[in-house]
Amino acid sequence: MIEEPSVLDYIKSRLAFWRKEKIVLTDESRPKSTEASLAQTGLDASEMSGGGGMAEAQLLGLSASNEAQPATAEPAHATIATHFPWVGLTALLLGLIAQLALEPVERDPKLPLFFYGMAALGVILAARKGNWLIPNLPEARDQGTPFKARTGPFIIGCVTALVAFFLFGKISFFSTADEQFTSVNITLWLISLLSFVWAFWTWNIPWRETATRWITYLRASRWQVSFNRQTLLAVMAIAVILFFRFYRLNDVPPEMVSDQAEKLLDVYDVLNGQYNVFFPRNTGREAFQFYLTAAISLIFGTGVSFLSLKLGTVLAGLVTLPYIYLLGKEMGGRQVGFYAALFAGIAYWPNVISRIGLRFALYPLFTAPVLFYLVRGLRRSSRNDFILAGIFLGLGLHGYSPFRIVPFVVVAAVGLYLIHRQPPGARRQAIFGLFIIAFFSLIIFLPLLRYALENPEMFSYRAMTRLGTLEKPLDAPAWQIFLKNLWNALVMFAWDNGEVWVVSIPHRPALSMVSAAMFHLGLVLAGYRYWKQRSWQDIFLALSIPLLLMPSILSLAFPAENPILNRTAGAYVPAFVFVGIAMQGCLSGIRRAWDARRGLFLAWIVGLFLFTAAARQDYKLVFEQYAEDYLLSAWNTSEMGKVLGDFSRTIGSPETIWVVAYPYWVDTRLVGMQAGYPALDTAINPDQISETVADPRPKLFLVSPDDVTGLETLRDLYPDGSLKKYQSRVETKDFWMFFAPPLNSQP
Repeated sequence: MIEEPSVLDYIKSRLAFWRKEKIVLTDESRPKSTEASLAQTGLDASEMSGGGGMAEAQLLGLSASNEAQPATAEPAHATIATHFPWVGLTALLLGLIAQLALEPVERDPKLPLFFYGMAALGVILAARKGNWLIPNLPEARDQGTPFKARTGPFIIGCVTALVAFFLFGKISFFSTADEQFTSVNITLWLISLLSFVWAFWTWNIPWRETATRWITYLRASRWQVSFNRQTLLAVMAIAVILFFRFYRLNDVPPEMVSDQAEKLLDVYDVLNGQYNVFFPRNTGREAFQFYLTAAISLIFGTGVSFLSLKLGTVLAGLVTLPYIYLLGKEMGGRQVGFYAALFAGIAYWPNVISRIGLRFALYPLFTAPVLFYLVRGLRRSSRNDFILAGIFLGLGLHGYSPFRIVPFVVVAAVGLYLIHRQPPGARRQAIFGLFIIAFFSLIIFLPLLRYALENPEMFSYRAMTRLGTLEKPLDAPAWQIFLKNLWNALVMFAWDNGEVWVVSIPHRPALSMVSAAMFHLGLVLAGYRYWKQRSWQDIFLALSIPLLLMPSILSLAFPAENPILNRTAGAYVPAFVFVGIAMQGCLSGIRRAWDARRGLFLAWIVGLFLFTAAARQDYKLVFEQYAEDYLLSAWNTSEMGKVLGDFSRTIGSPETIWVVAYPYWVDTRLVGMQAGYPALDTAINPDQISETVADPRPKLFLVSPDDVTGLETLRDLYPDGSLKKYQSRVETKDFWMFFAPPLNSQP
């Protein structure tokens, strides 16, 4: 006869967590108070296994996930405790303290590392006790289909792809525009893509039934729209994100630098009929941003301007967020996705990358859908997901050069999938899926492939100047620089995001305090889930971070450029998914630890505190510290452009406005752009000023306050000219305005 354990035995088993012997209360032995608590929560067996939740808390992760519980899940996670979640809250507090100590004031990493170590142990202990819940991975489903393709569309695709490949080169029978997009090669290229999609796509639902359903819905006299608490939370989250991404868009950042000048010149070329596949200006650039910005300038009437660049990249950053949500959902349910997208939407790093108006936002834009369709495709053995992953992979290669690392990320994912335990036949589907991804990415990459084959030096020049010795010799053995760069990049999330003021606040963590703490705790929680369940998704998502950091790490010739937020931008996609994993695990654990009212109330308080603290700091980082640092560092070409623009449109003309060139001063092309003349370079050397005397029209020269020679030359040539200092909004950015009156007004 087995003796029933006493209450004291139960308490001892709970306190002595290091022992293997545990006493679990069964339905027969559970105290009546616990049964009453369960009744108050309204939780049933399906919710305890991850099947349901309270509507008002479900989206925020304050109730159980709605994803199906995998068969390998730990049964202890279904247990609902009735005590204060001190272990989980202590782990959270230790993580926040650790990251607070790493804020760039006076910091020493020793004590924060100790706190982070204790926080990691706390998360593991909390997960064992149910104070932190491990998010459930969705169940694997086999949608695998035979390795077949529709013969007719496949043949059409092959023929049109080959012809398009030929026409994208330097020899064309239809156009004199070599290595450019034309109506003919684009049409053939798109026909080949659509043909291959038709050849490989699987129709799980008959298209006629889908079309009939939509037609019936649209013809209905009354449409029913459901609006509940979850919808309200989603709308509020979207509103907050839109505020962070569009607020003061004109002012933050306030000025352009030379990189924006190069981009606007390429946009100007596009608007004037130069449709390059690859733009060779400034060591070579992929084409996607230039066509996007040209479209933005035409649609919104913003012209060839900094605002056009910003609008395009801000929209790219916004489109990234739904895919972060979907990837988070793949890694643990809707709550994980919600938190991942919300914190990424307000974060300083993605916001700055989007606002600068350069191609940097294109790296995460295409990385996020590739990772989502890849992970879901492998889980479901879905050919359609592999097709979409391949299409986005190919598009990303037209965006920003660091994206060239993503094909290696795809191969790593499939490799990790293959070495883990999988259902029968799943490995064959994965290998076939890798072939599909490579094939469709190759079709999308076709124009650039032709260019790269004919111009390999230009296509790889920018990368080789950083990776090799093309521009300068390495300062140390390559392996030493690589290891140092690897370490610096891995710690950038909590320590130092680099020294480039254009895209960051120098020498502060890449993530705000709350996001950085939750990122590291999310890594621990996902690592614990991998240890318990051997889920390949966890190890892949963690491995994807150093791989996506590689474009920065591989800057061996210029190690001072590592880390840098633009070349590492793809890594913020998985980073914020880990933030979502930690948030969902923490808040769901708190919610489960007490009865319905107290647990729910405490979870809301903790969740609102974390979000408010993150939003407050991210706001200050972007709209105060970054904006101020940028304003002090960049030259005030907008003020110069306004002065010259007003003069040229009143008593002067574009031909009689100049900026006297001076070393390490402004990019004179930017002044012309700010004045409203995209193709005008306003530079004039001091020894060329004499050539302007013959022009009888009024003239205006802008001169650096340090340019004594330029001022003396102007006074000698124009003795009746007037000199006035322009008081800039930045104390150190004043400049001289020298006005030369028209010739007929001179004695």
